[in-house]
Amino acid sequence: MDRKIILSGIQPSGNLCLGNYIGALKNWESLQDEYDSIFLVVDMHALTSTQSPSNLRNRCLSFVAQYVACGIDPEKSIIAIQSHIHEHAELMWVLNSICYIGELNRMTQFKDKSKNQKNKNVGLFTYPVLMASDILLYQADLVPVGADQKQHLELSRNLAVRFNNKYSETFKVPEPFIPKVGSRIMSLQDPLKKMSKSDENLNNIISLLDTDNDIRKKISRAVTDSGSEIKYLKEKPGLSNLIDIYASLTKESIKSIENNYQGKMYSVLKKDLIEIIINNLSPIRSEYNKIIKDKTYLNDLLKKGSDNASYRARKTLSKVYRKVGFVKK
Repeated sequence: MDRKIILSGIQPSGNLCLGNYIGALKNWESLQDEYDSIFLVVDMHALTSTQSPSNLRNRCLSFVAQYVACGIDPEKSIIAIQSHIHEHAELMWVLNSICYIGELNRMTQFKDKSKNQKNKNVGLFTYPVLMASDILLYQADLVPVGADQKQHLELSRNLAVRFNNKYSETFKVPEPFIPKVGSRIMSLQDPLKKMSKSDENLNNIISLLDTDNDIRKKISRAVTDSGSEIKYLKEKPGLSNLIDIYASLTKESIKSIENNYQGKMYSVLKKDLIEIIINNLSPIRSEYNKIIKDKTYLNDLLKKGSDNASYRARKTLSKVYRKVGFVKK
């Protein structure tokens, strides 16, 4: 029986961090054994904010190397850079023609992102249509989504149904995939905000490439809360965030962690958490340092990934072009 297709991607901005690892990459590693997996570095999306061309190129290669260092196996999964597959942009144009302005006006992420952006570009506005193209191009059955992407997936589903109704059955209607494990990891200094790889204050995040010393400093300085009891409570967002990280990396239950640290100080929990994070990230950093130096390996991996992705993308796009009435060349 054919395995279901699962697709996900990360925009190459900022620094891949512990939030990305726990919320996405760690899950991707286990999903690739169960699903037909496609994992993209979505560099076309990155153009919606100001980029230095050389930094963008370097970051794309760095993200690919970090995917592999985190256990994404190019023999099991397709790893590709979005701009290497021109069909993403071509399908987006067709989907633009059936997407309504009102749908895009309702996207809360555009409102949030454009608040602090002088250049309110059309790309940022139509970003969700490109995301729909990413998903529908590969006939994805499942898409892992966080709370901030639910609206975008809903648009992808609506566009798939609308196209199918207008031109006949063409696209699979994707479903959201909710991972069994993986918490929403919050900022170390502002635990009411999600930990973000794009955060300019690097004290808020643990980067996957942070040194052991960086990790020690950042966790030692991480915001906790008043009081001394180690309890997972809404009123203790800083402490609860550290417990979430601990539970996600050790697979221990929150109750068990609370019991283990009964009567102990926050500093004891932090000291143990530092070692847990280092034990998880140190092998990734070490593997990354080997991979990033091997340009031949990275280029071969990306050629294989883009060839496989392009083959699938062409099949979908040729079907779409035929149905909308384009003349075959």
